[in-house]
Amino acid sequence: MLTILVINSKGGSGKTTLATNLASYYAGKKYRTAIMDYDPQGSSLHWLKTRPADRDSIHGANAAPAKGGVTLHSKTSWIPTDTEVLVIDASAGAGGLLLKELVRRSNYILIPVAPSPIDIHATADFIKDLYLIGGALTAKAKIAVAANRVRNRNATAYATLERFLNSLKLPFLTSISDSEIYLQAVEQGLGVFEMDEFSTSTERRELMPILRWLEGSFPNRYGVRAEDKLINLESSKKYAAYRVGGGS
Repeated sequence: MLTILVINSKGGSGKTTLATNLASYYAGKKYRTAIMDYDPQGSSLHWLKTRPADRDSIHGANAAPAKGGVTLHSKTSWIPTDTEVLVIDASAGAGGLLLKELVRRSNYILIPVAPSPIDIHATADFIKDLYLIGGALTAKAKIAVAANRVRNRNATAYATLERFLNSLKLPFLTSISDSEIYLQAVEQGLGVFEMDEFSTSTERRELMPILRWLEGSFPNRYGVRAEDKLINLESSKKYAAYRVGGGS
C-alpha cells in the first residue's frame, strides 16, 4: 500500500486541499483509495460526504484523537485491507507519539507551507521536530515541500519562502496558487482532475510535479540529490537565520 502523509503543524497550510486532490486523482485512476483524517474538524471527511455518488469511491477513516486522550487505533480509523493508496490528512500540531506513528507508516511525506513569515518560522520548527522527534532521519519515507496558497510569486514573502526551502535541501516540488478553483472543488466533493479540463488547466499543472514525485521522481530545481534530503537542521546556519531571534 502506498501511504502519503500530508502534514504541517501550522494550521491553514492547505493540507486538506492537497490530501483531497491526491485521493481523488488516484481514485480516478482506479486505484482502491482511502483517506484518513486526523484533524478534529474532519475537513477531509466532510469533503467525502459531499462527493457525488457517481464519482470513483474513496473510503474515509476518522482517526481524530478522542477527547481526553490520543487514540492511534480505533474502529473508525479502519482501512480496508485491499487499499492500494492511503492519503493521510494530518492534524495541526501533531507531535510526540502521534508524529512518530505517522512517520513510521508513511512512504511519502508532503509538507505544504504558505509564503508568510509566520508560516515559514512555524514550518522550520516543524521540520526540525519531524527529524528529531518523529524519527524521519531513520525512516524510509521520502520527504518534500510544496508552496501553497501562493498569491503573488513576485512578492517578498514568496522570495523568502524560496530561500528557506532551498536552505533545507529538501525537494521543493511546486507552487500552488490561492485559486478559487480549489475551493470550488472542495465544495463539490471533487478534485481538480475531475472537473472541466479547460477551466482547471492551471491547477492541474501546479499539482503534476507532486504526482511525478510520487511516481519516483522530483524536479531537480536546486540541484538537490536524493541523498542530500537528510540534513542536520540543528547545525544549519541558514536554518538558524530563519528562527525568531536565533533562539531554539
